[in-house]
Amino acid sequence: MALFKRIFLWPLLLTSHLLMVALVSWLLLAKVDFLYPLAYQLLDIEQHIQEYGPQNRYKSGFEQTSPETHQQLFHEINRAVHQQGKGLADIRYELPSGDSDTLLRTPEVIHLQDVAKLIDHLVTAGIAAALLWCLLLIYAWRQRLPLPSAKKILSGFVGAMFALTAVILVAGPTRVFYWLHTVIFPDEHEWFFFYEDSLMTTLMKAPDLFGVITLFLLMLLMCLWLFTLSITSRLLQHRHRLAADTSSSRKNRQPKK
Repeated sequence: MALFKRIFLWPLLLTSHLLMVALVSWLLLAKVDFLYPLAYQLLDIEQHIQEYGPQNRYKSGFEQTSPETHQQLFHEINRAVHQQGKGLADIRYELPSGDSDTLLRTPEVIHLQDVAKLIDHLVTAGIAAALLWCLLLIYAWRQRLPLPSAKKILSGFVGAMFALTAVILVAGPTRVFYWLHTVIFPDEHEWFFFYEDSLMTTLMKAPDLFGVITLFLLMLLMCLWLFTLSITSRLLQHRHRLAADTSSSRKNRQPKK
């Protein structure tokens, strides 16, 4: 047990805490459609749709739809992938003429269903991490163990993030993005879509939108991570000091021989 406390406790607790906070950050952003309306403006997605909508080989007239329609369509996709992919094939857009068409082709529906399954797995992993964090926190509380210093935690976190960022930048963010797709999704399922073949890709200006969403996610994650870590540190530090004061008080009350 001493070996566990010295070597494994804090890495496990801090890693599970980070995964838990990542899940919370994801779910919070999902509630607001990952700030798609803001990203829509930042990436000038309306102009992107105006350019590639007329070039689509399978669907026509999408460039005639409004920004409000685009944001609503993204909302429906976001909602569906967080509900096991239900309703993806039923998402439709309406043209000013009154005609309507389904937004997604079958390969796109299949891909987004794969995304929905991936999200379910990630949520399960996040919940498991949260449970592990709670158990380790209770253990540290009962053992009256203070959290490592903020300097050690921040240096470890920043070092890990720097190393990860460096690897991604050296390999190329787009290349890493595509490589992850080949690893995660089934080989027989299409996941790469040209703008001319996919209104989904056009609507999201992929992969640019995913880069912006990642930035939003990291910003929120950092804020929540620092906030919850501060509370955890104060909680354990208070417990540690209380135990130390109690021990000191007991020693002072012992009769002198």
